[in-house]
Amino acid sequence: MWRYLAGGAAALAMVGAGTLVFGNHPSPAPLLPSQPMASQSGELAADPLADIAPAATDRTREQKRFDRYDKDRDGKVMRDEYLMQRRKAFAKLDTDHDGRLSFDEWAIKATTKFTGADADKSGAMTAAEFATTAVKRKAPARAKCPPAPPREEAS
Repeated sequence: MWRYLAGGAAALAMVGAGTLVFGNHPSPAPLLPSQPMASQSGELAADPLADIAPAATDRTREQKRFDRYDKDRDGKVMRDEYLMQRRKAFAKLDTDHDGRLSFDEWAIKATTKFTGADADKSGAMTAAEFATTAVKRKAPARAKCPPAPPREEAS
């Protein structure tokens, strides 16, 4: 009978130890302060991250493209502004600089592009090789965010 009592006491001791070890978790310190922070001007800011987080622009790809063409920033793309981008592309193809794009000049560019994409030199492009001929777009510029202020540790 004493074995049952010793086993019961040991089980109760284990339950008590488990409650002490696993049941008493301190709550973690909040990552953001719960009180509004004072801005540099001394006023309380409604949003504690208002001074830290940069505002995102909602410009579309077409608006960005329009801005690249609109060189004088007057909100209109004039004929010369539009053709300037085309002239640069044309000038790269016009190898003899006569102001005319002959079939041979165009074919040189097309053949060079095909040869560069045909990695296995089989004379035909696979789907993966063809995908390399797509126009390369520049990656969007990353926003330069100011460094985060150092956090004060609670004592």
